[in-house]
Amino acid sequence: MAFTAESLAAHPAFIGVLGHLARGLRSVHDETPRLARALASHQRWLLSQAAFALHFEHDPDDPGSGLTTVRLKAMITGIGGASRNTVLNYLDEMVSYRFARYVDVPGRRYRRLEITETTYAGMMRWFVANLMALDGLDGGCRAATMTAHPHLLRLAQPVAARACLDDPLWCDPPPRIAAFLWTESGGLVVDELVARTDPEKERDGHIEIGRIDARRMAEQLMMSRTHLQRLFKRAELLGCLGWTGPPRASAMWFASDFLREYAGWQAVKFAAVDQAFAKALATLPADSALSPQSDDVLRTG
Repeated sequence: MAFTAESLAAHPAFIGVLGHLARGLRSVHDETPRLARALASHQRWLLSQAAFALHFEHDPDDPGSGLTTVRLKAMITGIGGASRNTVLNYLDEMVSYRFARYVDVPGRRYRRLEITETTYAGMMRWFVANLMALDGLDGGCRAATMTAHPHLLRLAQPVAARACLDDPLWCDPPPRIAAFLWTESGGLVVDELVARTDPEKERDGHIEIGRIDARRMAEQLMMSRTHLQRLFKRAELLGCLGWTGPPRASAMWFASDFLREYAGWQAVKFAAVDQAFAKALATLPADSALSPQSDDVLRTG
């Protein structure tokens, strides 16, 4: 049975899984930084997941279906995720970087977009990484099954994306989480910090995560040092983090209650992914699903 957001948030190993996933996604950023930035802020996450959902939902028998500017604008502005101009700029960037391309639709005044192979591979990697994290909680074989049956992505991603887009908590994160995620590259920053946390080291409501080299982190995440320092300052004022001594000259700590709040919010997305994958998996013949043992390489790699 698929996890629920409540069962995930209550799972004692879930925070550790978040750190493992964050480290994995960091490697994706290092290898393909431009593509990784498509999910680097919450607004871009919403845009990218919505765009993929529309792309996968294209029906050749319905010329009006699929990813179009009009349909993406309606989907995103309907949840307050971005303005019309932001949607247009996002699509222009996707085409400019060859993450998407236009396809002429005969007899229509508009053009449909389709996701390119490179971008598809990036979404597959993101989805498998999330499934691998879920496997780490129950010893499942979701990641290996998705890898063996890649067409399941076309079935699962739109369901997961729409579940998240329909959830007010996911679309409008709590203020402290929003302080990171509604800023450019803020998602990468919080992932970097979460990857350094070890709940076993909690002391007096804080988890020490070591010295942070702001200059180096800014360079690695392709953002300005000034922007990163402003983000840290805002997060400090909100009680998300702090320093054991003089700011930026001593070890940083992460607030335990903020980590739990972030984990509870992330549980919404993980549950959507797990439930969407379970629905897609039900379309396979009974003897096609892999056994948990076959996932060993993926889970330990």
